[in-house]
Amino acid sequence: MSTLIHIQKPAGDTQAEARPHLTPPEKEQALLARLAELPSVIVALSGGADSAYLAWAAQQALGQRALSVTAVSPSFAAHDRAIVDQFVASCHLRHEYVDTHEMENPAYRANASDRCYFCKDELFNVLDTLAQKKQIAAIAYGVNADDTLDFRPGHRAATEHHVIAPLLDAALHKSDIRELSQRAGLPTWNRPASACLSSRLPYGTEVTPERLALVARGEEALRQLGFQQFRVRLHDKLARVEIAPEEMPRAFNADMAAKIAKQLKNAGFAYVSLDLEGYRQGSLNETLAAPPALKVASGT
Repeated sequence: MSTLIHIQKPAGDTQAEARPHLTPPEKEQALLARLAELPSVIVALSGGADSAYLAWAAQQALGQRALSVTAVSPSFAAHDRAIVDQFVASCHLRHEYVDTHEMENPAYRANASDRCYFCKDELFNVLDTLAQKKQIAAIAYGVNADDTLDFRPGHRAATEHHVIAPLLDAALHKSDIRELSQRAGLPTWNRPASACLSSRLPYGTEVTPERLALVARGEEALRQLGFQQFRVRLHDKLARVEIAPEEMPRAFNADMAAKIAKQLKNAGFAYVSLDLEGYRQGSLNETLAAPPALKVASGT
């Protein structure tokens, strides 16, 4: 895949520099035009709003020359797979599942702050092989313009594998993607932010199938109680539950708090706590002393 477009556009690309000032529909037209230039593409589809919108856009631009692919491993929740199934059916996407084996890598299981790098490296290795087998010209993933503000080691793997980032190239932000997805009638337009189950384990806590299954059971319990945006962070035998700020009053109701504790203990936790700061993306990154600045193009 060495001939593919790099994530960062070259200096002096005046069209790219102008895109942040375009309206969302204008950015969508730029995205579709960029995708239409590709002979064919694999889109890494996790089922989140970003990758789902990219998969839809690739289909609009390329039709059957676009293949959406979803990786299956112990860190991929059954709930997320159900979301992917529903989305693929509703949009009539050309789609496949593939198995990834990041759990076999000791560096991934060690769960250092760069864990995501090893996950994405495995994913893109598998997609590289699939692309070569099917003679597909490019691999794309759903990083957007907002993602460059966070600590995301997985971007380094994308750079090393020369995976393209069409949403980023089009300067699409999360708000743009949700707006455009709603206009297109995509069921994922308002899906809460999602991430793999391993992101619920503090850095340094070994990633194991058993721990991931415990987190999945805990989060399914919260889903059954009607909560929309949350995380169950695993700290040994303790579940630290993060609930979206707008849902916290309901969580702090005495009867509901008792139900949360009961259901999570039934799932296998010994202790249950509610985080007073509520849900926020990347909360486990707060333990990093000085997260390195993200430089997508250089892979740092």
